[in-house]
Amino acid sequence: MLATVQAAGREDVDRAVKSAQQGQKIWAAMTAMERSRILRRAVDILRERNDELAKLETLDTGKAYSETSTVDIVTGADVLEYYAGLIPALEGSQIPLRETSFVYTRREPLGVVAGIGAWNYPIQIALWKSAPALAAGNAMIFKPSEVTPLTALKLAEIYSEAGLPDGVFNVLPGVGAETGQYLTEHPGIAKVSFTGGVASGKKVMAKLGGLFPERSDHGTGR
Repeated sequence: MLATVQAAGREDVDRAVKSAQQGQKIWAAMTAMERSRILRRAVDILRERNDELAKLETLDTGKAYSETSTVDIVTGADVLEYYAGLIPALEGSQIPLRETSFVYTRREPLGVVAGIGAWNYPIQIALWKSAPALAAGNAMIFKPSEVTPLTALKLAEIYSEAGLPDGVFNVLPGVGAETGQYLTEHPGIAKVSFTGGVASGKKVMAKLGGLFPERSDHGTGR
């Protein structure tokens, strides 16, 4: 046995959403440069701890260390670095109507979003989902696969070490039929990003009830 992880129940989901709502207000109120610097610090930590994280990913997933050490953390950190660099440019547009007037648009975060990951690329998927969400000023609650949750938990520690406010990235381990269902049904969740199998994807889509625009990504996750 590698580790024992507590599965999150409905009350845990409620607490995570409340925590994320509080943290998101602090995160969204920061300047673009402040948010960018924090995410860049997380990138630096990921790269410094690449070997440690790759070894844990190998133990958790059974994949070869030659892959986890050169692909999983590396590509995840690259994506986070990309979105950290985009943050200062995430602004609205000013549109002139005539010489004396104009209109402008604003880009605002949704609030609290959920990410559901697959078993085969745990930290990579967690980074791919959290990077754009956090860059846009949202908070994310991430549910990793119940069979490979360990590097997602480490990622939460790394974000915290980098300076991310409490609650802005929460991880809730648990099975999809319980923890995942509680999360996707929660009224405090503004959007869901799901990577996994077709059967689970259909359940997620059914729970959302057509409320949000969806983009499908059917992999081999559980």
